[in-house]
Amino acid sequence: MDKVLEDLGKIGIIPVIKIDDPGKAVPLARALIAGGIPCAEITFRTAQGEEAIRRIAAEVPECLVGAGTVLSTDQVDRALKAGAKFIVSPGYNPKVVNYCIEKGIPVTPGCSNPSDFEAALEAGLEVVKFFPAEQSGGIDYIKAVAAPYTSLQFIPTGGINAGNIGKYLAYDKILACGGTWMVGADLINAGDFAKITALSKEAVFTMFGFTVVHFGLNAKSEEAAKKGAALINSLFGFTVKDGNTSVFAGDYLEIMKLPGAPGLNGHIAVATNTLVRAQAYLERLGITFDPASVKKNAEGKINVIFAKDEILGFAWHLLQKK
Repeated sequence: MDKVLEDLGKIGIIPVIKIDDPGKAVPLARALIAGGIPCAEITFRTAQGEEAIRRIAAEVPECLVGAGTVLSTDQVDRALKAGAKFIVSPGYNPKVVNYCIEKGIPVTPGCSNPSDFEAALEAGLEVVKFFPAEQSGGIDYIKAVAAPYTSLQFIPTGGINAGNIGKYLAYDKILACGGTWMVGADLINAGDFAKITALSKEAVFTMFGFTVVHFGLNAKSEEAAKKGAALINSLFGFTVKDGNTSVFAGDYLEIMKLPGAPGLNGHIAVATNTLVRAQAYLERLGITFDPASVKKNAEGKINVIFAKDEILGFAWHLLQKK
């Protein structure tokens, strides 16, 4: 898959922006980055879209900017010249799609039925925009029709919001979701970038659904771990579950049996709805993860990875929710 599309998938949320004043473009991009969403789809629905792309590309290069509502090859050229890194169209226009392929820029045309999907596959595309998402049947429709198209992924756009984005991103054929709720034209025109950052953060944390699911304590030996678990059980009535490398006292307290367990004092497990995206987000914040700590599930997907640095003497790891 094209790296730009991979990067969009790791971000998970693509703000779809109608901009009336290109002077707002740079502070808008910075507000999105501060909120944890370093990308933007600037639509050609207004004459100012092209200039907004140009300013973001030049002044905020860490924001992955693309052009949306692209309806012609002329708009493709203008978007490319302005610095767009990807192209989005509302429908499947073969002329626009083929032109983008010739130019070597990722394009995600709007598709809403199997005929569109097959046209996209015939053109060699791996990702399409599913539009309008909610009005076309939503995630249930995507699941119903996606099975035959094993190599195709989707970017649902249209009716996506903080209340339903989680159910879309939980499906592994969803690369990312496009939305407007954090970048309303009223907020942009009013220059309320603090609100845009707040809504972006809310969307990001809704997507991740971070939850502390257990604490691990390091014991000096297997005998000490079992004694500690037995004491906790006698005091609080927690069920003891003995495993190969640890003993659980209740559901949330894990006592490690063997020396050399992660962390000076133990570890913290933080579960997330989407581990790969959460890892990418935290890496953008400067967190480094240990590739040697990766554990995978039966399907070969990462379900555990430890950060390299401890917090207050505790190692910590991400855990993919089931």
